[in-house]
This record gives sequence, C-alpha cells and structure tokens, in this order.
Amino acid sequence: MEKILINPIGVIRSPLRDRSQAPKQGREGQVEGRLVIGEKYREAMLGINAGMSITILYWLHLADRTRMKVHPRGNLSAALKGVFATRSPHRPNPIAVDEVKVMSVDGNTIYVRGLDALDGTPLLDIKCCLRDVSFKF
Repeated sequence: MEKILINPIGVIRSPLRDRSQAPKQGREGQVEGRLVIGEKYREAMLGINAGMSITILYWLHLADRTRMKVHPRGNLSAALKGVFATRSPHRPNPIAVDEVKVMSVDGNTIYVRGLDALDGTPLLDIKCCLRDVSFKF
C-alpha cells in the first residue's frame, strides 16, 4: 500500500498530562482545553462558533502501534478483543475521533469542553457535526 502523509493542523492544549488522568471517552469527563490552530489554517476556522459541537481527529502520539489485541477499557477480566473492535488508543494508526463542544473562539484558538486528549497531542482535522449544519439545496 502507498504511504499517506498527514500534517497536523494544530495542537491540543489540555490540563491532562498523563494517560491515567484522561477519561476513557471525552463525554465521560468535561475536560476543558484549547485547540490551537496553525496560523496557515486560520481562515479554515470561519464558521466555528461558540455553542456548536465539532468533531476532532487527532494523533495518539503515545500509543503502542504494535498492539493488536486489548482488554476493552483496560479491564483485565474482560475477554481480549482486536483493536479494530474497540476504541483503544493502541492501534496500527492511532487516529482518534471525538466530539467536543465549542465554548469560545479567539484568534486561532478554539476553547472546547469534552476532551480526552493529553496536552501536546497533534490535531489532524476538524469537522462540523451534522446536527450543526443546515443544508440548502
């Protein structure tokens, strides 16, 4: 297969410094943080406003990319599952996806609630949530 090159669009700033502090899913905690967008992508933020939900894709840079099976949610009494059947951060391509609530926008920074990412996590992309989009045909 051909290699794919992905360049981060920014970085996630979070109070979470260690994996043990992070909720298993963003919706399980109300961690607030910032999405600091690279200056060259600033105009792509047009239309992101307080109150909306956005989907963020980010690179789990501390993940074990060799692990193929895990105990779901780290529960050792649960049967092993392949990582593709879980939301484990440990996977061949540790791309994470989460929905966060936009609290405010200031310059190239989006303040959000609902993070589960560690401080310094590379941000790959942002997408609006379908319920926040009005389609006009």
